[in-house]
This record gives sequence, C-alpha cells and structure tokens, in this order.
Amino acid sequence: MTVSKRIVLRFPGRLVERPIVSRLVKDYNLDFNILKASVTPDEEGLMVLELSGKQGDYDKDIRYLTKTGMKIQSLSQDVIRNEERCTHCGACITICPTGAFELEPLIRWVSFRDEKCLACGFCIKACPPRAMELHF
Repeated sequence: MTVSKRIVLRFPGRLVERPIVSRLVKDYNLDFNILKASVTPDEEGLMVLELSGKQGDYDKDIRYLTKTGMKIQSLSQDVIRNEERCTHCGACITICPTGAFELEPLIRWVSFRDEKCLACGFCIKACPPRAMELHF
C-alpha cells in the first residue's frame, strides 16, 4: 500500500551536516518533497516534508529518523485553527494555494482540511481575527 504523509522534522545542530534526506531515497525508497526548511549550521533545524512510498518503507524510515535523534510529528499538529476566534469570513479561502480551506455553501461555514496544508503561513497573514496559528 502506498502512503503519502506530511511530517515536521526537528533536529539538533549535530545532525545539520548529515545527509538525512538523501538516505530516505537511497535506503528507504521514499519520494520526498521539501515543503519548508530552516536549517542553520550548528543550530536546530526544521524541515517540513511530504513523504510518499510503501507503508513498510515509511515505517522503517520513521524508526531510522527517531534513532538519529530527530523529533518527528505530523504537520497537522503544527497548523491549528482557533475555533473560538474564527469568524468564518473566508479570507483564508482565496489566499490558500492548496485549497485547504473550503466554504460549506449552505451554512456559510469555512472548513479547514489540515491534510492539504503546506504550512506556508499565508492564511495567518490574511486572517483578520488571527484564528490561524503555526506552532513551529
């Protein structure tokens, strides 16, 4: 079975110079797309990846990354809509490049599909009540 998952990798400075991502391709047969990265030598690095491949290869890769000292979590844990602040104005719909926001026409309600989110941050800037939050 083929899977495609978006994850956030946080890694200590001692791992910044290591070819971690190339091992995903060579050793675990995974395809990757770097969605966002902030890597500074000798400091903590952050990378948002979309990984796709066979479920078994993905599971082996996650074990490898964990052993190396990476902190891994699903991207959906980092992009959050504060439901108490959201007024469902729709400003996020037009700015989102991936269509992660959809208007429910009958009830005029904006739904957020975090599985489509790239964590680009455009919605954060566009949201008048500041309901979108990015926790990197």
